[in-house]
This record gives sequence, structure tokens and C-alpha cells, in this order.
Amino acid sequence: MNRVAKLLASGAAGVLLTACATTEATTVAPPAVPPAGPQVTVNTGTLEGVRQEAIEAFKGIPYAAPPVGPLRWAPPKSAAAWAGVRVAKEVANDCMQTPFPGDMAPLRTKPSEDCLYLNVWRPAGSGAKLPVMVWIHGGGFVNGGGSPAVYDGSNFARDGVILVSINYRLGRFGFFGFPALTANAKDEPVVNYGYMDQIAALKWVKANIAAFGGDPDNVTIFGESAGGGSVHTLLASPLAKGLFAKAIVESGGGRGNLMGDRQASKDLPNLPSADTIGVNFAKASGIEGTDDAALAALRALPAEKVCDGLSMMARNNAGPVTYGGPVMDGKVVVMSPEKAYTSGQFNKVPFMAGANSADIGFGMAKTMDEALAPFGAKNKAKALAAYDAKGTGNVALAAMKIAMDRMMIEPARFAVRAFEANGLPSFEYRFSYVAPAAAEAMAKNPMMAMMKDNAELMDFVIHNAQHASEIPYVFETVTAAYGAATSDKDIAVARSAHRYWVNFAKTGNPSEPALLGGDPNWPVYNTKQDVLLDFTQDGAKAVTDPMKARMDLTAGRKN
Repeated sequence: MNRVAKLLASGAAGVLLTACATTEATTVAPPAVPPAGPQVTVNTGTLEGVRQEAIEAFKGIPYAAPPVGPLRWAPPKSAAAWAGVRVAKEVANDCMQTPFPGDMAPLRTKPSEDCLYLNVWRPAGSGAKLPVMVWIHGGGFVNGGGSPAVYDGSNFARDGVILVSINYRLGRFGFFGFPALTANAKDEPVVNYGYMDQIAALKWVKANIAAFGGDPDNVTIFGESAGGGSVHTLLASPLAKGLFAKAIVESGGGRGNLMGDRQASKDLPNLPSADTIGVNFAKASGIEGTDDAALAALRALPAEKVCDGLSMMARNNAGPVTYGGPVMDGKVVVMSPEKAYTSGQFNKVPFMAGANSADIGFGMAKTMDEALAPFGAKNKAKALAAYDAKGTGNVALAAMKIAMDRMMIEPARFAVRAFEANGLPSFEYRFSYVAPAAAEAMAKNPMMAMMKDNAELMDFVIHNAQHASEIPYVFETVTAAYGAATSDKDIAVARSAHRYWVNFAKTGNPSEPALLGGDPNWPVYNTKQDVLLDFTQDGAKAVTDPMKARMDLTAGRKN
């Protein structure tokens, strides 16, 4: 490029023209203004996002008022309108929490109590009614947010889906009871403020997503772990009716509520209510009483004091005395997923669910007899064959498998079967693929030292898919998860898994409208055939459930 061209390409064009002009040229055009980013007007004002190649992103969009001051522990209120154009190019704060080392989806913001924001990715220039997916992150209801790189929605937008990721209140900010809150609530729900945030975000999507080119009548909600459990809650909640058209649950259970059947105000045996826990927390914070003055003192506590180090790793340290999580409040959460699905009292939509081959579960049995006892004496031989096929008598491994089957894997199958029984198309998956980098990292994990005397258990943990490991494949963000260690097979599995999720959002069928070469058809679930799609080391395969014996035993266990 010559000197004149360089000047023209820069902001110095006006100076160059002045120097070269004839005497008749007495005015100079102002310097060119850089083009603005893409703009969208929602019900509270105009947003300016950012465009990168064929993707446009609008980040840090307020969907509700900051839940601070008197709005701490209140149902979400409408976001305020703004004048002019609001820049929406960066993610906003994730919700208040204590991040922990080793999180598979590390935050990229400083957590804050002011956190009710969402992010939208769309194809550039989209004008049609595109399908919409709303991501609800996991993290045990105490961690997580919309900022992690593995949750980036660009690849969904590339493939013709508008992706929305949301924040919702966590820990004691999101799930908290206190007698004064209950007394003042009137007809409003209490305690489950995090769930209320999710519903408010879905209402925002319903009202505003058409401005982005999305179809408000074709919204798929999906989430993992606590996010998957949240999807079950939304499916069973009358307050979420009409806010979504399809649902996907990744490792989110499907029978009981993930955090149990704790009540808002009624103490149960060995299960104190949210109000009792709130009073205990107040006392631990030096606040006496249960009236409005005590509530005002609680709302005046610094956010860090309310958080008090609570995280997934430190959650058990808090105990049920000062934190309890979501509850059965009678308005947002009215029954367990199992009761909702078996009674037909749920939001009926096409459904997809599954779990990972070494999903989360906590087995504490000390002997094989203790581990197998819930299956009953009648099924003991079958259970022994299913959980100790090699006859090694490995109690720790059997107990781990039984616990993960009970907590995540069998409940996913139960939910898929329940949807089928209600005449709805449903699809089950199993994620068994393990990235080479993940296996190597797990082998080096300090927790392996606890298994050093149990080679069989170590081998199982290292070479099976752990809880949450499917997420970067669903989002096709494996390079964000594994960096330079990402393998060609990782990329291929991610492209395959991501396409199934995209297809389901578009049509309600993960195999339509288009599959990649070599990907199998994922059949609608049929109880008699019991076929699921298994993401294996050799790619996706439609197979009769390889854990069928274990699933049947778990479904029939006594407790």
C-alpha cells in the first residue's frame, strides 16, 4: 500500500485532501466514524452488540432489576429502561459465589450480587424466525454463571440457532427462607428466588427474542446438573407454562428433586425448613429475632458475609443448619419430577435426556452386602452380576456405580420413559466418550491418591466420562476446554454431538433436518426396545442400553 493509500485508510484522509486541494476546495469532510455494532431494540431500550465474522453477540443484557438492597430475597422485578444506546459487548457479572479451583467451567468475571443478566448469540443478518435455545448452567445451585468460555454460543448461532445463556441467583442469595419473608409474601412465592429468576429470564425471551430474529414459540430450554434439575423443575412448574416448546436435561436426575423435599416453612424429621435454616444463619451472623427488623439487618449484611465462602467444594461444610438450597414452596416447585411425570401434571413438550457413563454419585457402603441390600434378597444374585461382573468383590467400585445409577443415570431413563408414556417424543443419550486430555488430567488428579490401592476403581474413573464432561461437546467448544491438547477425535465428537442438539432445537428430532456423514439415526425412545444414542470412543452409536440390567435393577430397588 503506498503512502496516499495508507493515509486514506487511516483517519488522516481529511488532512491529505486539504493539502492537495485546489483553492476552490474550502471545506473538508469530517473524519469517518467507525461503523457501530449491530443494534437491537428490546422493551427497555436499544442494545449495541458486537459482530465477529458471521456471528453477532449481545452480552450483559439486564432481564431484571439488580436484586440488591430491599430486593435481596424478593421475586425479580422488571429491569429499568435506559435512554440512548446501551453497549452490550461484554458479559456482565456472574452471580455472587465463591469460585473453586478445578472448576470445569471457570468464571471469567468477578461475581456480584448485581447479576441478573443474559447473553444472546445470533447469526449475522438473521431475519427469519430462528429456533432459540436457553442455557441454564449447573454448579450445585451455589456456583456457575454465563461467562465461562465453554458456554460460548457462537457455534449454535453459526448453525442457525439463537443461543441465550442466563445468570440466576445462587447460594443464600438464590435460595433463602426467613419468617419475615414468609409473613410479608402474601401471594408471592418465597425461598426459590433462583428459580424465579429463570422464569423471569424465560419471560424476557418470550417478550424480546423476536427482535433478534428468534421465534418465541420455538424455545428449547436445556441445562446440566443443577441446570438440568432446573429444567425438570420448569417442566413441572405451573408458573413456567407456555414459556418453552422443548426441553433437554443433561445429568439432571429426573425422579426426586435434586436437593430433596425440604419445605419453605414446615420442619420435617431431620429436614429443617428454609425458614428454620434462615433463622440459624441469622443467629450465626449475630442477628436475633425473626421480624422485619431482623430481615432488614440480614439485607444489610455485606454480600461477602452472606456468601460466607459457600461453594460446591465447601457446601457440605455449611451443612443444613445455614444453607438448604431449593425447596418445595407450593408455587414454583409444587411436586417432584417423578410425581409430575407419572401424574401427567407437567408442561408437555418433546424431550431429550441422558447422563454420563461415570456420572456423579456418592457410594458409602462398607461391604458388598450393604451395597446390594437395597435391591433385596430376591435380586441379590442379579445385582452382584451387574455390579461385580468380574467377581473381584470391589465394594468401592460397585458402590460408586450404584450411587451414580441412582442419582443420575436411571432417573434420566425414567424421565424419558415417562414422556413416552404421555405420548410425547423423547430421546435418551449416554455420553461415554473421554477426551485423551481429560483422561491424562484425571490420572494426575490428587484424588487418585485415594484410590492408589484400587487399580480397578482408578481405571474406571480415568476411562469413563465424568459428570459435566459432555458440555464442551454439546457447545462444540472443546478447544476452550482442552486448548492445545484437543485431539482430532475430540473435534469430530463435538461436531457430531452439537449437531444432534441443534437439530432437536430446530425440529424436535435430533436426527433431522440433517446429519453429518457417518452419524447414525437417533431413534425416538421406545420402552420395549430401550435404544439410546451412546457417544463412545468410536463415535455415536444407536444401541440397546448397555447398562440395561443395572437400570432395571435400580428402577425396582426398595429405596
